[in-house]
Amino acid sequence: MTPPSPVLAEVVRSGFVEGRHRGALVALDADGSIAFSMGDVTRPVFLRSAAKPAQAVAALRAGLDLDGELLALAAASHSGEPFHLEGVRRILLRAGLTPAALHTPPQYPLGERAYDDYLRAGGCPDRVVMNCSGKHAAWLAACATNGWDTATYLEPAHPIQQLVLRTVEDLADERMSHLGVDGCGAPVPAIGLVGLARLFRALADPCAGTPQFRVAAAMRAYPEYVAGSGRVDTLLMRAVPGLIAKMGAEAVQGVALADGRAVAFKVDDGSVRTLAPIVVAALRRLGVDAPELDGIAEVVLTGGGRPVGVIRAAF
Repeated sequence: MTPPSPVLAEVVRSGFVEGRHRGALVALDADGSIAFSMGDVTRPVFLRSAAKPAQAVAALRAGLDLDGELLALAAASHSGEPFHLEGVRRILLRAGLTPAALHTPPQYPLGERAYDDYLRAGGCPDRVVMNCSGKHAAWLAACATNGWDTATYLEPAHPIQQLVLRTVEDLADERMSHLGVDGCGAPVPAIGLVGLARLFRALADPCAGTPQFRVAAAMRAYPEYVAGSGRVDTLLMRAVPGLIAKMGAEAVQGVALADGRAVAFKVDDGSVRTLAPIVVAALRRLGVDAPELDGIAEVVLTGGGRPVGVIRAAF
């Protein structure tokens, strides 16, 4: 029998531990060696949206001319705020495309405040609003640049998807073990957490001009475009200079520091509410801290409208 994963986070209510979130985590030193790990960090996991920075690198390798906030948006799980939606339309317009080319499923905004504002304005589920639309728009623009078919851009055999998979394997220095379908309909590879940490470490490439350097620079300069106002990835990148962060569904997270140190983890039960406490604890164990991290080191639990407990890291 496989031994249970270690506890990465615990839920404490009124001084009583009522829940535990298990998973696996690895941290790499600047030289790429393992600084510390917990659980099975070689077991493959679907990268989900933590792969988006690498997927944006693939679009640049395909010849896409994109930088700044629009490149950050290509690596985003955006909240659906107005500036996100405007950016997606700009990427498509520059390529001579319309939102009708997107194959993202129509959805409401991912961000809570953006969702409320969108509903009040009478908005309906829309392909541009779906949080992966920046990535899809960048892929479509790369297809237009190369004369590739835009109607089949999500097929695993399509040139853009073949390039995405090669790019993930290249940056992770690991062959994928499985290929699935992500929530947005795109192919999603499975690799180990050590590979995911190496992928993020590769994004910290100090060589200016490389596609990975350009993606990381865009994410650092425009963190609101990578996630959104008040979102954890945005707050992390604002709090620690040089840090890049990208979460994925089912509680997958990748983080890299400017010096090449990196963290990757997966919470077994997929609870994304645990991500911030676990990231902050891992960074602090690496010796990285900032006053702004205090606000996300624990998730406050309420009872009757007042604080009664927290979700906190267990290591």
